[in-house]
Amino acid sequence: MELRHLEYFVAVAEEQNFTRAAARLHIVQSAVSAAVKALERELDARLLDRNSKRVLLTDAGRALLPRARITLDAARDAADAVAEVRGGLRGTLRLGTLTSIRLIDLPGLLGEFHRRNPGVQLQVSAAITGSQGHITALAERRLDLAFVSLPGPRPAGIELTPLAEATMDLVVPPGHPLAGRAHVAVGDLTGLRFIDCPIGYGNRSVADRAFAAAGVQRHVTIEITDIGTSADYVRAGLGVALLPRFLADTAHGLAVIPVSGADLRWPLFLAAPADRPPSAAARALAGLLAEIGTAGAGTGEAGAGARVDGAAEGA
Repeated sequence: MELRHLEYFVAVAEEQNFTRAAARLHIVQSAVSAAVKALERELDARLLDRNSKRVLLTDAGRALLPRARITLDAARDAADAVAEVRGGLRGTLRLGTLTSIRLIDLPGLLGEFHRRNPGVQLQVSAAITGSQGHITALAERRLDLAFVSLPGPRPAGIELTPLAEATMDLVVPPGHPLAGRAHVAVGDLTGLRFIDCPIGYGNRSVADRAFAAAGVQRHVTIEITDIGTSADYVRAGLGVALLPRFLADTAHGLAVIPVSGADLRWPLFLAAPADRPPSAAARALAGLLAEIGTAGAGTGEAGAGARVDGAAEGA
């Protein structure tokens, strides 16, 4: 049984599509199909149900998938051990990030990581379903690490390392009835039209939880996937928004008002799977992040686990 065949099978199972699996593996689709067929012949079992829309696991495929992942992880760890002895890391590090993350200098962090570990291929991606999408990808072994914002209970099977948190304020256009206020109570926000990210994004979860806890109904009338553009929508008169203080520089000409009576703290974490040991590359990136910390990011100086009213994500 070849590791390559298991790798291709896992990719197809996770993507539920041969074309997407081939793109992920950077090979032609025919090679993926041939490898999966060879694996099915070797095991004398059909592993996938194929149709024109998606590919589903058979009972045999569902039984094989977790064991295939364990085998691939063991092979990765073996290669890591040899690479470390030889003085250099190898392999691929898959990192989930956020659409707007000024808490850390992500390009600078990854640039330093690459200089220290040139043999590691970095794959960085954002999830269209926000932080919750990254948690799903970590659980399904499609990511090694991810930056996420997850208020409330921590998800099972995920280890979260706190990095920092930011407070979100109300942003309204000039001339709005609340524009002249030094602060506003959450109860005064009933009936306003909010611009926010979709459900699953960290900032949306913070706001929804805070308003629910205060017993205040909130109406989200426009959903956007990049919180960095929220101020533009407010400026156009399409509604109001809750923005982290680090985005105050985008809110020029708008009124930024602190909100009382609601917990609008937006936490940022580094997330990793808790059910398997991290790769050497993942450990190296986490170590570098702890070494560099969040110093100098956003509008304040802070290290891991600090509160920074100058940082946030968009997911």
